[in-house]
Amino acid sequence: MKYYVIAGEASGDLHGSNLMKALKQKDPNADFRFWGGDLMAKQGGIMVKHYRDLAFMGFLEVAMNLRTILNNIKFCKEDIKNNRPDVLILVDYPGFNLRIAKFAKELGIKVVYYISPQLWAWKEGRVEIIKKYVDEMMVILPFEEDFYKKHGVHSHFVGHPLLDAISTLEEVDIEEFKKENNLNEKEIIALLPGSRKQEVEKMLQMMLSVRPYFKEFQFVIAGAPSLPKEFYETYVDDNVHFVSNKTYDLLRCSKAALVTSGTATLETALLNVPEVVCYRGSKVSYAIAKRLVKNIKYISLVNLIMDREVVKELIQSDLNTNNLVEELKKILEGEKRSQVLKDYELLRQKLGGKGASENAAEVILKI
Repeated sequence: MKYYVIAGEASGDLHGSNLMKALKQKDPNADFRFWGGDLMAKQGGIMVKHYRDLAFMGFLEVAMNLRTILNNIKFCKEDIKNNRPDVLILVDYPGFNLRIAKFAKELGIKVVYYISPQLWAWKEGRVEIIKKYVDEMMVILPFEEDFYKKHGVHSHFVGHPLLDAISTLEEVDIEEFKKENNLNEKEIIALLPGSRKQEVEKMLQMMLSVRPYFKEFQFVIAGAPSLPKEFYETYVDDNVHFVSNKTYDLLRCSKAALVTSGTATLETALLNVPEVVCYRGSKVSYAIAKRLVKNIKYISLVNLIMDREVVKELIQSDLNTNNLVEELKKILEGEKRSQVLKDYELLRQKLGGKGASENAAEVILKI
């Protein structure tokens, strides 16, 4: 079969690559054409565009790059029309993907959505688009199935693909990891500032402001694959280091982490690392988001899935040096750290076992 896969972000690249791997096991002659990243490229097929050319963050950045976005949509439609896949697989990234879903459905192409947009948080009206133009919706969070059922849309809870990604990791030796990456002997606090340049610049400055209060630790930045090594060099010194494409190994070698909101908050939790979740957008973007987002109490996936505060979220003005120092101290030792680790175990139980990629592949092949 001919599969056309569209993933517009780093997390989509990870989950898209695992789905492609599962599809190849069930369909050895699978022919892939995709928008994604380096992980998807390793599974073979033809990359049409890299996600780093698609990722625009916040309302202002989207507005400033509207022409590029519209050109990408036009180009994608032409490419699908010319290549006529058997099935279009959309991985999250709703602003782009829902437009493509409508186009593909009108061409008579089967449309599958893997990893639902967060419609339960905002833009709930998009459910009607999904009802019209998506043949199969596969969700990865337990509460999403009920959300779609309420709107008269059948969906499949296939499990969370991060459990697949994590289950295949080889053991990591902390001392060996430090040696290979020229780190010193101090315990590690990991910094996950995001994957987009604008976001990383903003978050790293704040995260690194806690350094004077934690001199017994070394700080290690998880580099995003979409950004060059040179970008991070201005932040590196004797006690601030940088590793690239080794985020999971870094987390497993860390005592705690400061994490920009997003999929990384869940990855950090599933790797059993106590964390503080950080978010600060532009005042304009945040003000718009607050008006659009529905009654959602949390921004991190960890807290949303558990429906209570498991990890501390520092948002906008609450994200300052004093609060970061206070919350980081709590999760490095003592009762708060123990409670977070207990809650992580409950989180894993809620998400079910591994097998999301295989389950999703079966659904796709059935249609």
